[in-house]
Amino acid sequence: MSRFAGVDFLDIDSLLTEEERLVRESVRSFVDDRIVPIIEECHREARFPIELLPKIGELGLLGATITEYDLPGLNNVAYGLIMQELERGDSGLRSFVSVQGSLVMYPIHTFGSKEQRDRWIPPMAAGDAIGCFGLTEPDFGSNPAGMLTNAKRVGNEWLLNGAKQWITNGSIADVAVVWARTEDGVRGFLVEKGTPGYTATDQHGKFSLRASITSELGFQDCRIPAENVLPKTVGLKNALMCLNQARYGIAWGALGAAMDCYTTALEYSKERKQFGGQPIACHQLVQDKLVWMISEITKGQLLAVQLGRMKDENRLKHQHVSLGKRNNVWVARECAKLAREILGANGIVDDYPVIRHMLNIESVYTYEGTHDIHGLVIGQAVTGIPAFNPPTVQAQAAAELTTDKTR
Repeated sequence: MSRFAGVDFLDIDSLLTEEERLVRESVRSFVDDRIVPIIEECHREARFPIELLPKIGELGLLGATITEYDLPGLNNVAYGLIMQELERGDSGLRSFVSVQGSLVMYPIHTFGSKEQRDRWIPPMAAGDAIGCFGLTEPDFGSNPAGMLTNAKRVGNEWLLNGAKQWITNGSIADVAVVWARTEDGVRGFLVEKGTPGYTATDQHGKFSLRASITSELGFQDCRIPAENVLPKTVGLKNALMCLNQARYGIAWGALGAAMDCYTTALEYSKERKQFGGQPIACHQLVQDKLVWMISEITKGQLLAVQLGRMKDENRLKHQHVSLGKRNNVWVARECAKLAREILGANGIVDDYPVIRHMLNIESVYTYEGTHDIHGLVIGQAVTGIPAFNPPTVQAQAAAELTTDKTR
């Protein structure tokens, strides 16, 4: 098995600091040594490689941008490079780290009390505790403002009822960050495993993200202690701020899947011989596909680096994140398709990673904001006119993010 050398047509490395490159190389080696050898088997068996969590925690990949609790405090470009390398291994591994860090540790760190932070962040950083994020519902995905899950105050407790679907890590999570409608607006709740009335059932029959756990969460008169409310949550905008963190990581992660597809197709095209014993890489049609892939990956890298620099300078807005997620996931989807074409019949077997990436990216293409919804977010940003139907729903949520100063 050859080591991954990276994809860098335009000397993107010159835009990175030494620390950023070192972080990338350490994760790249981890992916080559620990993920690549087992991931096809995990995909076949629909098994999440939970045995990797101690090493992932040891490498500081969980909550990597947090500075407290002896965590690395990395900048956002370094964090993005972590996501890139993990998704080169598999979208499911990147999803786990993204959910744990951006969708669970981030809201606890940002909106939680000191007691909540002290209790959950250290074990989650080590991989000893696992979290999940409950926002999407069976009937409300692109429109989170329509959520039906609700919580009512009863003395010193909250009574939680509802359901969440397509939840990564759901059935193995020790704690779920659950968003529910209350009399005071949408708030975040920490629902612990074993809470009476709380159930987590795995989604079966998946052809995508098979090396990842996806669940449906149910809440039937769950009594949540008042101290389990995230005290600084004051509306749907807080949940969307979490999603912005995760979407930023997806913009980087998708490039990792695209790079793996491109590299596989390039190497294959130089080895596969047809028509007189010449490698198929000598044919114009094959070269055209490879050129498209390297061109779009390069543009995606430049976009991702700029997003990271803007994020570190606190200048990144939600429409910028939408641009990165929308563009780079689309690029990964197209790269998987073109790589599968170059590999011919071999493109559909898991001797090569292409078909696995192709299946995985179908989930990434729609989760945490579909391609079309992100297009509407960007459209509103450039025209000033919301095109959502009804316009007040997503437009109001987007407006909340636009006016928020704490992202």
